Amino acid sequence: MALKINDTDVLLVVDIQNDFCPGGSLAVPAGDEIVLLVNRLAAKFQHVVLTQDWHPAGHSSFASVHPGRKPFEVVTFPYGPQVLWPDHCVQGSVGAEFHAGLDVPHAELIIRKGYRRAVDSYSAFFENDRKTPTGLAGYLRERELSRVFIVGLALDFCVRYSAEDGHRSGFEMVVIEEASRGIDLDGSIDAARRAFVELSIPAMPIDGIR
Repeated sequence: MALKINDTDVLLVVDIQNDFCPGGSLAVPAGDEIVLLVNRLAAKFQHVVLTQDWHPAGHSSFASVHPGRKPFEVVTFPYGPQVLWPDHCVQGSVGAEFHAGLDVPHAELIIRKGYRRAVDSYSAFFENDRKTPTGLAGYLRERELSRVFIVGLALDFCVRYSAEDGHRSGFEMVVIEEASRGIDLDGSIDAARRAFVELSIPAMPIDGIR
């Protein structure tokens, strides 16, 4: 079944940045393969929003600031479990820049996330404490945008959390897995797919969007 794009739809493009692409400090396998797909898809939408991971140096989610800890270990923060990551997407760095091939000149908004030193931020809607908003929900409501198609990096973290939080915030969410890639830590891609099914968040192929 095809979905027809209308003027209350928005494409949410998550974290297509150098550090999440091959050669970056937190590279998502084949992350750069989605860039041209995203460009082609974005051209179909009147409304596009980009997210950009934007950490200060020494962010609390970086393994490098926790002596004796290694990247991808899970620790407990005041707000719950937190994966410790390699330093990535540091404000003003080349790694934090959007991939050079990303071509979405009509994007209307860039949501920067993860800039609070003490809390990480996967979702485009909320910080990882699940209560501090980014402002995206209010923006979409004021613009009367109600259906959100989501693509990007990484499927099993920032795309997943954004889809879940958007759904819980009352938006109709659609995941386009073909234009997303995952990291897959301990089965996290399968867990993301199960979460989408449980919340009745559909996964659509690009060719199913008109």
